[in-house]
Amino acid sequence: MKKQNKLNRRGFLKSSVIGATGLVVGQNVLAGTIKTETTEEEKNEKIIYRTLGKTGMKLPIVNMGVMRADNPNLVKAALEKGIKHLDTAHGYQEGRNEEMLGKLLQDYPRDSFTIATKIHPPGLDRETGMYSEEATEEAFLEKFKISLERLRLEHVDILFHHMPPTKEALFHEPTMKAMKKLKKAGKAKLLGISVHRNEPELIEAAVESGVLDVVLTAYNFKQDHMEKLNEAINKAAKAGLGIIAMKTMAGGFYDKERQHPVNTKAALKWALQNPNVHTSIPGFTSFDMLEESFGIMENPELTDEEKKDLEAGATTASLYCNGCNKCLDLCRNHLPVPDLMRAYMYTYGYRNLEKAHDLLVSLDLPEDPCKNCRECTISCTSGFNVAEKIKDVSRLMGVPEDFIT
Repeated sequence: MKKQNKLNRRGFLKSSVIGATGLVVGQNVLAGTIKTETTEEEKNEKIIYRTLGKTGMKLPIVNMGVMRADNPNLVKAALEKGIKHLDTAHGYQEGRNEEMLGKLLQDYPRDSFTIATKIHPPGLDRETGMYSEEATEEAFLEKFKISLERLRLEHVDILFHHMPPTKEALFHEPTMKAMKKLKKAGKAKLLGISVHRNEPELIEAAVESGVLDVVLTAYNFKQDHMEKLNEAINKAAKAGLGIIAMKTMAGGFYDKERQHPVNTKAALKWALQNPNVHTSIPGFTSFDMLEESFGIMENPELTDEEKKDLEAGATTASLYCNGCNKCLDLCRNHLPVPDLMRAYMYTYGYRNLEKAHDLLVSLDLPEDPCKNCRECTISCTSGFNVAEKIKDVSRLMGVPEDFIT
């Protein structure tokens, strides 16, 4: 099965066929079918726009994930380049990310940008994938209130339920009630979920909910379950949900030493070949990365050389964990292996030690989780040496927080 997945992905890259849609997408299609009505301002731009499902929100195909950005001048430059949508979260940089944006955006008319934030309910049981009694409606509303205060805004354009791991968690009643209450009050114009794993199941659940407007999902050329993922995205788009792609760059590097980078420009272009992906939020942290992303906003067509790079990379182990969860049943200690692999990617791919440390601490594990295992029983579908990676990244748990932030 693993070999078949790789062959499917290889064929997908060669033909630029968008999985279950059966469509070959070229630049003419990308440029010619996604615009409907245009403003006078847009007529003078080369930037390609798509409409976020049935929401009516029209956005450039590339926007900005602000998670790792701490330089307001970079965000300002992005807005001046034509990026319209900014994505943050309550927990990014322990709230400093929202505070930075709140200060910066005071200088911009409210209708010149859109913004999303994400709330992760407390009390998640990582073994069951369910929330505890801590995850009350009031707790969610209080977190959102703090986020609005940091952002210095009266409302956000999109409010995401952040990282529900299961369908049952997505339908968590107190969280749903809080989100619907905020939308009714005009504090959140649109509601959505952000999905890091179990993507097909959760995207289909978002459609079933009848409440959510937008899905923010991991979407990149390294994912093993591409056919099911595309089917779910197609279903959601047909139902009118907006689709935003994240993690398009698959960890950024194939190795922890960062000697073999992913062709991130090609990877972002790849995600945008799917016409049902309405926009993307790459997390660039430098002006060079901004310039690269800006070029894709005007022309996302893959070159032959870029296709070859992605084809070679599709079967090469990288820092990106697919989140298939098959490891969970294989681990003797029932460790949250996908979360540990994500912390490893934050550490070596993103060089974001603070994010990795926060995630590791939240898992409430001993500093050497694999200490009592003589031999690892996990055979990873992505080819990871799981025990080695866990031993490596878990060292961060013993580092005092003030050494990292």
